[in-house]
Amino acid sequence: MKYMKLGIKPDTFYTGEATRSVLSDVPTDLIIHVNSTKYLLHKFPLLPKCGFIQRLCSDTDTDAGQAIPVALHDVPGGEEAFELCAKFCYGITINLSAHNFVAALSAAKFLRMTESVAKGNFIAKLEYFFESCVLQGWKDSIMVLQSMWRQSGWSDEHRIVQPCMDSVIEKILIHPSQVTWSYTYTRPGYKKQRHGVPKDWWTEDVSDLDLDLFRSIISTVRSTKKLPSALVGEALHVYACRHIPSPLDFQAQSSVARTDEAPSKHRRVLEAIVSMIPTETASVSGSFLLRLLKLTIYVGASPSTKAELVRRSGRQLDEVTASDLLLPAGTNAQSHDTGMVKAILESFLLQLRRPMPREETERMTMSVTKVGRTYDSYLRIIASDGGLPASEFIKLAESLPQVSREQHDGLYEAIDTYLKEHPELSKAERKRLCRMIDCRKLSPEALADAIANDQLPLRTIVQLLFVEQERVGGGGGGQHAPVISSKNEISVAKIAQDEVTSSRNGPEGGHRAEKTKVVPSPSESKIAEEERNVKAGGLATKHKTK
Repeated sequence: MKYMKLGIKPDTFYTGEATRSVLSDVPTDLIIHVNSTKYLLHKFPLLPKCGFIQRLCSDTDTDAGQAIPVALHDVPGGEEAFELCAKFCYGITINLSAHNFVAALSAAKFLRMTESVAKGNFIAKLEYFFESCVLQGWKDSIMVLQSMWRQSGWSDEHRIVQPCMDSVIEKILIHPSQVTWSYTYTRPGYKKQRHGVPKDWWTEDVSDLDLDLFRSIISTVRSTKKLPSALVGEALHVYACRHIPSPLDFQAQSSVARTDEAPSKHRRVLEAIVSMIPTETASVSGSFLLRLLKLTIYVGASPSTKAELVRRSGRQLDEVTASDLLLPAGTNAQSHDTGMVKAILESFLLQLRRPMPREETERMTMSVTKVGRTYDSYLRIIASDGGLPASEFIKLAESLPQVSREQHDGLYEAIDTYLKEHPELSKAERKRLCRMIDCRKLSPEALADAIANDQLPLRTIVQLLFVEQERVGGGGGGQHAPVISSKNEISVAKIAQDEVTSSRNGPEGGHRAEKTKVVPSPSESKIAEEERNVKAGGLATKHKTK
């Protein structure tokens, strides 16, 4: 922060009985009222430099020898700003900085302390300080810009806002190696001596600005195309974290503590942030997009904002974790908005329907596999929700194309959790749930756990035993044959085709198609025969003998 000292005399202003006076042998001949404060001053230092006070005194009829009363209740900046101007007139030492510059300039212009009134007047000194100190500094420009904006907005009669914005933007666009001024950077583990100047050094200071200023600066920076979109996205992330409470904070707030103004303010910031996100996919993280989506529920964001976040989140679904997908249904954090998650998944799968080059196909293949694991982890978490109907859980599980599940361990764990948390399920519902599991895609550990699981229907246990026998019999030497397709065998085109087929057949049609391909071997008749053996105890005896 830069400072400028004016005047050489010591401060002789003092307070006595709610009155500010100047220590002097000369009697007071000017009484100035500024709001609730009375100043006992002298005409000889103030009138030669304050054109406005000159005019007020010339229009006042008073007897000789009496002090002239003057009311200055409208002076910008109040008592503090007026006193800076008065001390300048007396030649008392004052220190100008970005903290008091706007108030001093506004008061000086109100009092008409111009060069036409007196050479070397206060306004000229302030303008010199602005050009030589404020605009050359980083935090100085930020602070003056914010102060002037809150006072006058875009009207900017002092012509301060635009020069400050130009100075801030110019500094943002220079290379980090040229940054020589101080800045705020509070990231955990960061040490300037070790890491140097980070590329996003400017984001925290800019986040102190009001929304309209921040939006204008970001818009101008983006238009230059000199900064990567990820850097712009980081600035949006910092601003959102600074000005919008986290979902946990919203949950902790009681309805009584909330005001009507707060949600409106937060909604305005959130919708502006979403509108400023660059079109490039990697500009912000998928976790940040889902965080914003959670916040839309608490601030009452528009449907178009929610739809945009769903679309963008779907494009980056492979980046998120299962906990990111836990979107509350309304303000109740314990309930889950499964419909929103299905919409996000559909947005992700929509990418598979468009033609793409070979490199993109390979990348999407890996993404689909990762999404499958994340989605099954999400199913395992929400399976503990006692209010989640079996039909809805099945629809969620079937929303994911089967070929995206290289293993069914995650799906089995989710179904196992659901069965344990919902003991009231009917036999038909249990069968329908377990029918989604492809026993051949279970790892040896999951297969052993499932065989011993008394929650599973008998038909599923029989299928599991057959898969176990196939692996023991086909592996040789105790080695089981590989049953999981490699990544190279998964085709993005196949995924898209599976999704289209499922959408054409509907939930039941998709279920029938899945039923056909999940257990192609052993045959239905053989399974039925073994079920009868299990009931009679024959298979168990036979298994022990082997």
